[in-house]
Amino acid sequence: MQINGERFLKDLHELRGFGASGIGKGVIRPAYSPADIAAREWLAAKMRDAGLSVQFDAMGNLWGLAEGRSLLIGSHSDSQPEGGWLDGALGVVMGLEIARASRETGGPAVSVVSFQDEEGRFGVTTGSAIWSGTLTLERADTLTDSSGTSFADARAAMAHLAGDFVDPRRFTGFVECHIEQGPWLDEAGQAIGIVTDIVGIRDMRITFEGMQNHAGTTPMHRRRDAFQALSAFNTALNDRLRNVVTPQTVWTIGHVSLHPGAHSIVPGKVVFSMQWRDGAADRLQRMETIIRETASEVAEVRGLQLSFSDMLGLEPVLMNTGFRAALSAAAQTKAPDRWREIQSGALHDAANVSALMPAAMMFVPSIGGISHSFAEDTDEADLLCGLEVLACAVPELAKQGAQLP
Repeated sequence: MQINGERFLKDLHELRGFGASGIGKGVIRPAYSPADIAAREWLAAKMRDAGLSVQFDAMGNLWGLAEGRSLLIGSHSDSQPEGGWLDGALGVVMGLEIARASRETGGPAVSVVSFQDEEGRFGVTTGSAIWSGTLTLERADTLTDSSGTSFADARAAMAHLAGDFVDPRRFTGFVECHIEQGPWLDEAGQAIGIVTDIVGIRDMRITFEGMQNHAGTTPMHRRRDAFQALSAFNTALNDRLRNVVTPQTVWTIGHVSLHPGAHSIVPGKVVFSMQWRDGAADRLQRMETIIRETASEVAEVRGLQLSFSDMLGLEPVLMNTGFRAALSAAAQTKAPDRWREIQSGALHDAANVSALMPAAMMFVPSIGGISHSFAEDTDEADLLCGLEVLACAVPELAKQGAQLP
């Protein structure tokens, strides 16, 4: 397969122009935003030029389909509210170049996908979750983002493009290339990471409701301050999780909404996100128990009402061993002794797709381990190395997939 590295990099930089932040190489391309939709329409045109049949489904997933059964390569093209230029986009553009090069040289049939809302504006890897059957479209339509916009209203912006869902049986397997989003490859001077497994994730919102009151006249001992409850919860939780977690376990309060949010008012309500990740399902369950018990105790002691949203998440997922072996062999060929096996602490669409077909992932380094930031970047030599490794592995990946029923 004769890949065109210059063409690949040109496409990658051109995609960066949709929602460019003006700060470094960063992008602002949240799911269903005008920039996101424009980027998907640009990608659709590139897929058509590559000889692929283009299809958008009901929620905005974009498909570039080869004829007959094919290997599926891709990721997502939406970004965080303040995101990097490679997160997700790399896997989509790499899939585009592999599909194009394979078609030009008579190689295996390769299709491409850009899943919608991977970054979780409305949930957790929403597009691939719906396509894989993990989440129903009807349930997703009831979800809201942090501003209160419903998923149903947001996806209506793509109604003019929407079509039927693609039958997963037309694919023989899925491969997703991504930046690592962590520091390990970069710090070790390694070029490629072959993902062994993707950690599980749990995500929900917690609400403390106390009493809104005057900040100058309400004595401290008589306050039912929602923010003080959040502060106490966070402190207690960090202490209680200490003997349960491992060095790889993480938990985050990433979004906080105080009401009414004024300088001179004791906040009567706080809604905050609670997310935790680990590679073991039983540990995720133990953490959930501790989180709920800690919140309940804080609410009772401080005289607050407590409520929990529905919990979203995915179980830990092992990558397909045969696909991993094919990628590892290609990495040793193209980057001898400069690759390693690695766990993914970030969630990816491959976790959902693995329920339908063999799935695997490959990482390239993130400079400084930075991602979900305008400062995210990867050396172009490493981007090209990843492309070469994937191109080298595709014939074996396609062969393995074709042997499955």
